[in-house]
Amino acid sequence: MKRSGSADLPLHGGRVPPWLASRMATLGTAIAESVIHHYGRAAFLSRLSDPFWFQAFGTVMGMDWHSSGITTSVMGALKRGLNPRADELGLYICGGRGEQSRRTPDELRSIADRTSVDGEALVRTSRLTARIDNNAIADGFQIYLHSFVVTREGEWAVVQQGMNEGMRLARRYHWHSAAVRDFTANPTRPSSVNHVVRSATWSMAAPSRRRMPCSPWPERIRQERSPRCAVLSCRRIMMSARRT
Repeated sequence: MKRSGSADLPLHGGRVPPWLASRMATLGTAIAESVIHHYGRAAFLSRLSDPFWFQAFGTVMGMDWHSSGITTSVMGALKRGLNPRADELGLYICGGRGEQSRRTPDELRSIADRTSVDGEALVRTSRLTARIDNNAIADGFQIYLHSFVVTREGEWAVVQQGMNEGMRLARRYHWHSAAVRDFTANPTRPSSVNHVVRSATWSMAAPSRRRMPCSPWPERIRQERSPRCAVLSCRRIMMSARRT
């Protein structure tokens, strides 16, 4: 089973200058192509799903290693660099930050029209991963970036990020189809207040999920869950507020 995880990063504002964005797209595309050609598309998805590899990847591409902007800049650079050759490489990147994230369903359906993947199943997966990290986990981070990476074989990875302005932190979440068996079982550590579990996905919250008559948990998500889709192990980065 492949591993997934999360990363806590200092929340920084600002924009990547055009010259750096261009260099990141060129270098990131070259590295991604090398991994795909030598190890395969599945191996590249596995690496994207590892928060440590992702952080190192963004640093090598030239982004600040100690900033929430590394997620946006890396996924944006890969989308610009790889999507023009997506049919050749068999790897497609959808979504992005803000308005771009809301285009993910349409982009996935467009990919399904050109390949043999199940577009509606991928759209459901995209919505579920976003809903779980944004609502069900209840960790206080509001999702503002959602990137969905899929291969022509239908294997996928999700890299998304939420912010907590009060804590001045961003949290990046990684999902990988090979690391998940059940969307509703322990996808990440639960948040708690006074030792009360707030995450609706944690195993201890199963009785509460069954008592939610108006929630999507009892029926809808059970119907939508994939046999390959709970994270068995979670790798996590926690960056300090200051560089050391």
